[in-house]
Amino acid sequence: MPSYSQTIAGLSGDIRLDRYVAENLCLLSRSQIKARRLAAKINGKDVKISRAVKNGDLLELCWQEAEPVNIIGEDIPLDILYENGQVVVINKRQGMVVHPGAGNRQGTLANALHYRNLQRGSGSTLCGPRPGIVHRLDKETSGVMIAAYNDESLVFLAEQFRARKARKTYVAIVGGIPKEKKGRIETYIARDHRNRKRFAVAAAGRSALTLYSVVKTWRTHSLILLRPKTGRTHQLRVHLRYLGHPIIGDPLYGIADPLFSNATLMLHSKSLAITLPGETEPRLFAAPLPERFREMIRCLDGDGYGTVHT
Repeated sequence: MPSYSQTIAGLSGDIRLDRYVAENLCLLSRSQIKARRLAAKINGKDVKISRAVKNGDLLELCWQEAEPVNIIGEDIPLDILYENGQVVVINKRQGMVVHPGAGNRQGTLANALHYRNLQRGSGSTLCGPRPGIVHRLDKETSGVMIAAYNDESLVFLAEQFRARKARKTYVAIVGGIPKEKKGRIETYIARDHRNRKRFAVAAAGRSALTLYSVVKTWRTHSLILLRPKTGRTHQLRVHLRYLGHPIIGDPLYGIADPLFSNATLMLHSKSLAITLPGETEPRLFAAPLPERFREMIRCLDGDGYGTVHT
């Protein structure tokens, strides 16, 4: 039976235990919490999953082993950067959905991972709609992702994301040139009440922090390196819009670009530094710049006004 324990720290206020497990720890989804009969203790006492947790609480969790997954394995080609018996690191292509949802029951990364796990001859020890998915990238974001092949590895990796020990670096091409060549964007993010598909900077919500540095500028565009310190939904896309420089090709947060009217989202997960199960030091995994980036950079370089910033 998988188990997990920690002393809670870093919360800005009280939060329900089930939300904390799903959103902060990323151990189980809300549906998995129920299906796998999550049991919890706080400071040594049995509690219900609706109980609020706070900083300083000693949290102990255990849950049932997974039933066979309710997902169809599919032989979908993946760009594998690294793989062993516990984890797999991929360079996700743009356009691939990470896990099944409405309208995307097949063709997802989760379908491909389930197939690979079955081919390895181990079966799958993970259940639910996101087998092994530790973190996610938006459909139109490409680049480095890591996934787990068993519950123990999933817990080990998820804890690093929760504790902000996993170091993620992204690259984006945006409209305009930021005034500051390096900076931090620190806000609260909440769902946009005017459009439920979007998120927005708000007076209250979930805290979000992004560090950025401008790598290269042209007359009308910039290439930016991004280091998110939190992992909120659409965080980088929301923060760059808030900065006044939305990502080129962003259908939710961008604006029409006269030079690249047909561009797709110019956001790429460039690298991930994380410690693998059974190891003590982090490894760095990197994905090369996609062709859509190289093509746009060649186009922008063609006007002779590019400036590299160090």
